[in-house]
Amino acid sequence: MIIVPIKEGENLERSLKKFKRKFEKTGTVKELRDRQAFTKPSIRLRQAKLKAIYVQQLQANEE
Repeated sequence: MIIVPIKEGENLERSLKKFKRKFEKTGTVKELRDRQAFTKPSIRLRQAKLKAIYVQQLQANEE
């Protein structure tokens, strides 16, 4: 359960933003979307490799 302490006189909008941020950090929505459709392990591995290549290229360009 996510608990967001609200300070005295704090705006409700600000509290709602805090709650949304905490909820997003838990990764619940991402996991739910991931489970909606099955992806084959070979496709997952391919995507991971492509992401690693992309990150490596970004780091090389920074240097």
